[in-house]
Amino acid sequence: MSALTRHHVSVTGRHDAPPLVLVHGFGCDQHMWRYVAPAFEDSHRVVLMDLIGAGGGDLSGYDSERYSELEGYAADITAVVRELDLRGAVLVGHSVSAMLVAMTQLEEPERVAGLVMVAPSPRYIDEPGYTGGFGEEDVDELLDSLAGNYLGWSSAMAPAIMGNSERPELGEELTESFCRMDPAVARRFATATFRSDSRDLLPRIGVPTLVLQCTDDVIAPVAVGEYVAEQVPDGRLVMLEATGHCPNLSAPEATTRAIASFLDDLDVVPA
Repeated sequence: MSALTRHHVSVTGRHDAPPLVLVHGFGCDQHMWRYVAPAFEDSHRVVLMDLIGAGGGDLSGYDSERYSELEGYAADITAVVRELDLRGAVLVGHSVSAMLVAMTQLEEPERVAGLVMVAPSPRYIDEPGYTGGFGEEDVDELLDSLAGNYLGWSSAMAPAIMGNSERPELGEELTESFCRMDPAVARRFATATFRSDSRDLLPRIGVPTLVLQCTDDVIAPVAVGEYVAEQVPDGRLVMLEATGHCPNLSAPEATTRAIASFLDDLDVVPA
């Protein structure tokens, strides 16, 4: 099966324009970009995809060993970039996918011109000299709760992750998205995510990188966004006027403006 079919890839916009690839985070799917993607269709070739187990992503080729590490998911993004033969692409990754698109840039540096990391975290667990936002016991408890009752975990966690309690419909949408995932797949992806440590990747990123950071983000606090932007050689931090962990849904206008400004600065011409 082709990578484009396996990951339910959608390509819109101008075929002759620079590629913009938007990759969703854990428990989401490409639909989460619906307020952002259309803004770039006049100027870019916009590529959307579903990670395996999400949205329209095909599960028939799922391999539990491959997807026990984030590298398995990153390899899927790389496969899509290769199959479309993208050049001069900007890869946008939300949440854990910020690290996945970094892995793709390191694997295919000649194809990637820039990265946008939306609410990224290279490591979720605190350690001396580094603030990730979670203690080791917090992550153990989170993963145990997910494994014991995935639907209950989703109903409790999704609104907290989304934030914006004054707009409960956003939390409800994220809850429904979480609940559409196969529990076993979700558990493995969550374990790979919350136990990951991708900090060593950051100094090796070889392209301009925009870090979009929200306030009051229970998953990726401000200190993490600051750390990422400092560690990437050409990293730049933009604090969004947004709260929670999903500004592509809760603050799409601010998210779109920040990405558009970054793309204007890059001025990428397709090969």
